[in-house]
Amino acid sequence: MASPGSPVRAPDHIKSLLSRLHEESEKQEASITPDQYAPVINLYKQDPVAGSKALDELMRDKFIALEKDKADFVYQMIVSSGAKYVVEAGTSFGVSTIYLALGVAEVEKMTGGMGKVIGTEKERTKAEKARGYWRECGEEVESRIELREGDLVSTLASNLETVDLLLLDIWPPVALPALKAVLPKLRPGALVLTDNTIQAEHRYQELLSVLRDPKGDFRSSTLPFKGGFEVSVYVPRSR
Repeated sequence: MASPGSPVRAPDHIKSLLSRLHEESEKQEASITPDQYAPVINLYKQDPVAGSKALDELMRDKFIALEKDKADFVYQMIVSSGAKYVVEAGTSFGVSTIYLALGVAEVEKMTGGMGKVIGTEKERTKAEKARGYWRECGEEVESRIELREGDLVSTLASNLETVDLLLLDIWPPVALPALKAVLPKLRPGALVLTDNTIQAEHRYQELLSVLRDPKGDFRSSTLPFKGGFEVSVYVPRSR
């Protein structure tokens, strides 16, 4: 049986770029050894500030990109839900952001109007790299992305429109603060997508206690992608 193709509609030069970036990301991820990563996690448990700095240093030159099958799935979620205003907490080198912009562009074609992707990145070197890749993609991608540099909680605390979809692909301790920053702007029925919720379930404990609370405002399912992938729908009880 032939392997299924990608659902993403994009020019060939963008598809070629994405393939190259995913390949580089996979090589980088494979090169990170437990001896490098474990001390960072242990340090964070003792000192969150020092641990976060150590993680930043370890990952400074790494893509840490969403795997291709997950990125394809996120694209499908945008198109199927009609999401036009998308927030990404954790942009890194901007690979997944390309999928978000392409998804928003597809929704625009179906429904009219303009959409936007809000990206967040605190590392200036990564932000510069991301912008370079978006320029390489061209107007279809670059024109739909607004990248906010700095502490993501601060950058997401204001100037947001109604949010249709939030992608959380970020250091777990920052995930819940990111959700809380965006929550006032989430529309009923909005999607919150979170990566690695099986592999890093214990580190996402605070976030998952909110997303999986049966008495809370979200309805959540864990999908069996590599490392797990959480799909949560915002259904506020107050409405």
